[in-house]
Amino acid sequence: MSVDFLLHESALGYAIFKVVNQPDTIGNRLKEVQEAVQDLARFGKTVEIIGLTPFTGTQQALQEINDVSEGLCSDFLRSTLESNLPTSSKKKAIKLGVWDKNLAGSIKAVFANIKCETSESSPPVGDLLRGLRQHGDKLVKQLQPGDLERSVLGLGHAYSRAKVKFSVAKNDQSIIQAIATLDQVDKDLNTFTMRLRENYGWHFPELSKILTNDHYASAVLFIGDKSGLSEEKLHDLAAVVGDDESVSQAIIKAARTSMGREISSSDLEMVMSFAKRTDALSAYRKQLASYLSDKLNSVAPNTAALIGDTVAARLISKAGSLTNLSKYPASTVQILGAEKALFRALKTKGNTPKYGLIYHSSFIGKTGAKSKGRISRFLANKVSIASRIDNFSDTPTAKFGEALKRQVEERIEFYASGATPAKNSAVMQAAMDSVLADIDTEDPTAHAAEDVVMADGVTGKATEQAIREKKKEKKAKHAEEEVSEKKSKKDKKRKHADEDGEGKKKKKKSKA
Repeated sequence: MSVDFLLHESALGYAIFKVVNQPDTIGNRLKEVQEAVQDLARFGKTVEIIGLTPFTGTQQALQEINDVSEGLCSDFLRSTLESNLPTSSKKKAIKLGVWDKNLAGSIKAVFANIKCETSESSPPVGDLLRGLRQHGDKLVKQLQPGDLERSVLGLGHAYSRAKVKFSVAKNDQSIIQAIATLDQVDKDLNTFTMRLRENYGWHFPELSKILTNDHYASAVLFIGDKSGLSEEKLHDLAAVVGDDESVSQAIIKAARTSMGREISSSDLEMVMSFAKRTDALSAYRKQLASYLSDKLNSVAPNTAALIGDTVAARLISKAGSLTNLSKYPASTVQILGAEKALFRALKTKGNTPKYGLIYHSSFIGKTGAKSKGRISRFLANKVSIASRIDNFSDTPTAKFGEALKRQVEERIEFYASGATPAKNSAVMQAAMDSVLADIDTEDPTAHAAEDVVMADGVTGKATEQAIREKKKEKKAKHAEEEVSEKKSKKDKKRKHADEDGEGKKKKKKSKA
């Protein structure tokens, strides 16, 4: 497919090239044609520059490159095309080669007589644009050596800074990295504690039955050789195991009658060194969990208050960002994390999953088996609302998340006992009033006009009822028509039968 002009976007400005020799469409994939694009001498005979509109500075270049990346035709690009392209008629439109498909659509919307071609619609156009990106600086004679490189470097730095600074307050990438690190630390900590239990269990096997993984490494560091444990260390041991004197008393009692063997000094040294590393990893895990909680309170406080820190962080990580999570519908949030089960169910035509990552929420465990699917759908709806509030609000607050959490708890109680939950409008209005009171701001809708009370028969329920009545009337008419048609057919058959009988009687009489 032939093309008349090419649009080349660079760090210097917009350049318009005219296609002098049309490329070969049939033999476009041949080796000779592809090598001709890479050769400057042969490619320079194919295109000819007719106009270059440079940017006035880095700020304008950054604004234009942002518009190009979003597929928007800016006023500067529009004036460039108007000044460099010839006027087209309705009979013959100008064919312009553009690299981006979305930008091509924007140009078509602005210029009715310009037909845009991209690499997807025309492979030769893609080869020509690729050649311009490779030889564009050499085809412009006014450029000095190094001008394009300096412009590209400055624009690249400005573009990267703008993307990084796009949302400083919504730094959800640290949440994604923190939850990934936390999951890895949990796996390593469980493995380390298991190895420590097996190693130290030869000396003091009863300790594994008394303590959980949380305080085991710190208790091993404190006890060391069990023979040195006495009543004098009761209070110090209680501080190590979470201020529980009953647990410390049980440990001291078990140490006296332990079935474990004696341990050598070299083995005890290795065990204590490993216990020290395990205890340090456990302390780092607590520090990382505290950091994740603080980060969520500043980035997504409502989502964290509704569903918990860990599940909220996993949802953000699975979605890629808080913005992506806020764009998802509730149906997607409900099965987020269960993609394999979903596609397997669609492939085998089985039952689709009811929940994904939100299954780890405490709400699902509280609900009965019959209502787990309904409460997961309701919870996903509230998570979707909370994530949108977090993403688009300027002042972080957890008021809405706490209100949504109470709604979920009331819905669980409704499924269990039938207690009527509060209305959503009343709950959200109370949360909004609380937020406005905290920031000392009046409700912007307080002095607005009241909602117009709709007349009878105009409401949604009345409209649906009217539609249902019309459908019933149509069905009744259709049924009556079918009954009348059947009656008419029966009457016709009877008439034909009577006529045939009379005819046969006449024939018999005539024969007689």
